[in-house]
Amino acid sequence: MTLPVTRDDISVAYRRIASNIRHTPLMVLGQNSFGLGCDVTLKLEFLQHAGSFKSRGAFNTLLSHELTQAGVTAASGGNHGAAVAFAARELGVTAKIFVPEISSPIKIATIRSFGAEAVVGGARYDDAQAACNLYAEESGALLVHPFNAPATLAGQGTIGLEWEQDGPLPDTVLIACGGGGLIGGIAAWWQGKVKVVGVEPEGSRCLHAALEAGAPVPVEVNSVAGDSLGAKRVGQMSFDIAKQAVDHVALVTDDAIRSAQKQLWRDFRIMSEPGGAAALAALLSGAYKPSKGERVGVLLCGANVDPATVA
Repeated sequence: MTLPVTRDDISVAYRRIASNIRHTPLMVLGQNSFGLGCDVTLKLEFLQHAGSFKSRGAFNTLLSHELTQAGVTAASGGNHGAAVAFAARELGVTAKIFVPEISSPIKIATIRSFGAEAVVGGARYDDAQAACNLYAEESGALLVHPFNAPATLAGQGTIGLEWEQDGPLPDTVLIACGGGGLIGGIAAWWQGKVKVVGVEPEGSRCLHAALEAGAPVPVEVNSVAGDSLGAKRVGQMSFDIAKQAVDHVALVTDDAIRSAQKQLWRDFRIMSEPGGAAALAALLSGAYKPSKGERVGVLLCGANVDPATVA
């Protein structure tokens, strides 16, 4: 079965966006990292523009369309909105971002700092998406979906392409899951070459639930990482990719996520938001158990957090 996004699509996306994004570095921690008997490498994607990987998909979407005076719009828990706002500013168009009430104040402030209008559009993400859809229909603004769109998936998949350029290839990569755009894009790039393992909070597990049910299903969201990994239903395109190219999804507790945040700060002076630390939490907590000598790649995907909540 052909995937919704191919390696060729991702290569084209990378050529399109390369001059607008940062090529984020790898931190090689080496053998017996964290005393686990495995070789760990961290991909520092939180250093991306606007503080998360989302800028890749945002730029790919905007650069794939003819932009008009109506500008662009998006619904977001925060990071996608910040990325769309940043890309819109860089490309000289207006942006209107709809956020749910659960979005952190720092993420809303980041969106506004890039010159976009941020509108609270309901209690949960789905409410904000509904308000955004209505605005896009009425205004003609380009709707930039955070995960269930080929341009978004291809943009996020450029992380895998970059990682492969910088090599050597890991045996396994741990990738946090929200609506599935990130893991879908990376899995589409690495299908069959690297074991891709998703990581979700126990209280926000839309991909895990979909793989169990055999189709995307709604889930309840109650997690410290809910503002970034809090989609109620995984995107259909990401699910179609995951069925073929994701090994499994590991579940982590909120306590494990908080502990990973604190360890990142203590050991590396990395300030990570909860969703950004979820993948490492799977490794540190034992939710993912590597084999001896396994080369494990961990994606640190977001840093839009109030430092006081970590330190």
